[in-house]
Amino acid sequence: MAGKTIKLDIGTIYQKTANGAYYFRYQINGQRKAISLKTKNQKDAIAKAEELLPVVKATSTEVISAHVKHARALEIKAKSLPLSKVWEVYCQHPDRATPSTIHEQESYKSSFDEFVSFTGDGSMEFSDITPEVTDKFARYLHKTGISVHTHNRKLQRIKRIFETLKDYRQETNPFAAKSLRRKKREEQEQMVRRLSFTREQEQQLLTVLEDDKYKVMNKPEIRVVYHLGMFTGQRMKDCVLLRWDKVNLNRRRICIKQFKTGKEATFPIAPKLLEVLNEARGWQTNQYVCPNVALRYNKLNDQGKNVGNNLVNIDVLRVIKWIGLEPSVEVPGRAKKVTVYGFHSLRHSFVSHCAEAGVPKAVVLSIIGANSEIVDKHYTHIGEEAQEKAIMAISGTYNTISDRECIENALAIINECQDKSDIVKRIESALLKS
Repeated sequence: MAGKTIKLDIGTIYQKTANGAYYFRYQINGQRKAISLKTKNQKDAIAKAEELLPVVKATSTEVISAHVKHARALEIKAKSLPLSKVWEVYCQHPDRATPSTIHEQESYKSSFDEFVSFTGDGSMEFSDITPEVTDKFARYLHKTGISVHTHNRKLQRIKRIFETLKDYRQETNPFAAKSLRRKKREEQEQMVRRLSFTREQEQQLLTVLEDDKYKVMNKPEIRVVYHLGMFTGQRMKDCVLLRWDKVNLNRRRICIKQFKTGKEATFPIAPKLLEVLNEARGWQTNQYVCPNVALRYNKLNDQGKNVGNNLVNIDVLRVIKWIGLEPSVEVPGRAKKVTVYGFHSLRHSFVSHCAEAGVPKAVVLSIIGANSEIVDKHYTHIGEEAQEKAIMAISGTYNTISDRECIENALAIINECQDKSDIVKRIESALLKS
């Protein structure tokens, strides 16, 4: 259904659809013209049309010629393209985005489909999408309870589609406005973050993985995967798809190229990890250290999208639940639960343990293979014990006697003491002074 029509001294302002943008129709040099005013606001449409009236009324042949040339150029750019056909055209465009995963390719389509569904009109012209529409869409996304990251990713994908098909529009990209994006600080009060495992929790994980009463698919291989994450700090995909040609048991070293970053990382094999890798040699059937888990992880659906990674992740989370930890928690304002414990927690734990042991930051980066925020986090906060010592030092309650001096004092007490029954108390007193 067409919208309201407004007659001016020269020309007419009208809407093709009730909720569409206004157009200005007029005649010049005996020819009828119609151009989009790029707004749904009636007052703005009238103002824009009135700005064009001097040109429309012009008698100069040069002015008319220039205007006709400009109008024709606009007509060429503003080729008809309803929203329902945008994805089909975009998929054929040479400048379209080419994500490396099927999942991200599908995310482009689902994000745009969500926008089209929001407009409620697939017949709406691509060129009629205004900043007012995109602003309303951004506010709608905000109310759906998604994270800041997910919100911004959806808008970024749609922005890319509009930028690619800019020849179908006269105006600038309506998704380019920074005001549409949400800021990270919106979530700064949500203190729920990925947590590290303590050493006790890590030991509990290893214990239940050796206990026959706990069942999970491919449990012996899952146990190896957990050892890899615990003693190398690598991501789950790198651990699950580790190949034997990357493992040198004689030199006790592993060399991998990380899937996410493409960076190479080489590191030694810890004694406990070496033990389970030697066990894994006994079931070697193909190139993978964990062949059955790798096969499960690489499972694809009919569209070629990886679905096996979620299956393996569910197996991994089951082990975490065995030790009484809840992997995800509800957060006010968020539709989905937020993960606090997962396989990635082993990566956090690895960095945390290295920081507390005084391992240089550069060494940790050479192992985990990335300039990760995880490293910055744990090398800023290197443990409660170190923090307590710092607070005690600045408050004057912490004696800075070195460990060597402490030992020497204890030995001196032993040599001087005549009554051996009193040695324990005196050594204890000396140690407390440190």
